[in-house]
Amino acid sequence: MIGLLITALLVGAVSFLPKIMGGGDSYTIGLVNSQQLPLHTAAPSIEFEWRKLPDEAAAKKAVLDGDVDAALIDDKRVLTDGQLGTELEVLLQSVNREFKLGAAGVAIPPLEMQSVGADTRYEDARRGLATVLVLLLFMLLMGQIVMVAMGVVEEKGSRIVEILLAAVRPWQLLGGKILGLGVLGLINLATILAIGLAASSVSGLAADFPPGMVGLVAAVLVWFVLGYAFFATLSAAFASLVSRQEDVNTVLTPLTMMIMATYFVSFYVTNEPTGTLATVLSYVPPFSAMVMPVRMAATEVPLWETGLSMVAMVLAVVVVLKLGSTVYERAVLRTGARLKFGEVLRSR
Repeated sequence: MIGLLITALLVGAVSFLPKIMGGGDSYTIGLVNSQQLPLHTAAPSIEFEWRKLPDEAAAKKAVLDGDVDAALIDDKRVLTDGQLGTELEVLLQSVNREFKLGAAGVAIPPLEMQSVGADTRYEDARRGLATVLVLLLFMLLMGQIVMVAMGVVEEKGSRIVEILLAAVRPWQLLGGKILGLGVLGLINLATILAIGLAASSVSGLAADFPPGMVGLVAAVLVWFVLGYAFFATLSAAFASLVSRQEDVNTVLTPLTMMIMATYFVSFYVTNEPTGTLATVLSYVPPFSAMVMPVRMAATEVPLWETGLSMVAMVLAVVVVLKLGSTVYERAVLRTGARLKFGEVLRSR
């Protein structure tokens, strides 16, 4: 409970960091056969730099190269690199209208906003969301599978499991442990996401979020359940091979390495969500449990891709549940020296 409270507070604080630490905005605007607009009068806290450009072709190149944030063409059009609906657009529209109305006393048509590059409106927000998701899923999955393993070893080492198995079947005991700790992890995740979204709404950060946040949050919860079921079952199976808490870290090493690999790949995906590696591994269990939700946060993913990835992960979970329950049932009552995974599978 203390850990959840601290994590939730940190997530809430992060939502206010851009507002607290963000400095003043500044924009560089190119001009082609146009005159400067009195933007500083409308927004004195923002710095504006104006650059004369020879023609529209040079303006497009400057916009795409990032040399200017926008380019005003013939006092009629504004070129941007995907950033439509931004603060700069609002300023240009309003100041242009007021400036020309004051000069001519007639109604002035709004500037035509034209993007010369891909729409990157939510790019930074998506990348930030994806990074937060990677860290959140990694921490929760690692924490929960360790709790599963320690619970299995505690029951086996104290021989309480012998008493419990006199009343319930092995798969029931294993299922109850995985389900109970899974619900705990799901509560933790839902609480952190809810506080993060609420804090983002209060701080104003939510205004930069891409559309479909409700669907994304629901998908993250589903992916956590699938990833947890996969890793927790293996964690219980590996933990049933030992009888001492001191051996838990050692026996979980292969599983830990697998989760670390999934984490590093997912972190890479935050920067290359449409790359070949990200696309392929979003269908490969168990990588898909973290890679696909990160891809969904970082970019638009077709619904059929998400469905196909989920089906593959569900099948992997079913296989692992069968394998893990078999190992657990055959090893949990055998105390003493550490057992080998392969030998337990071959035994009857």
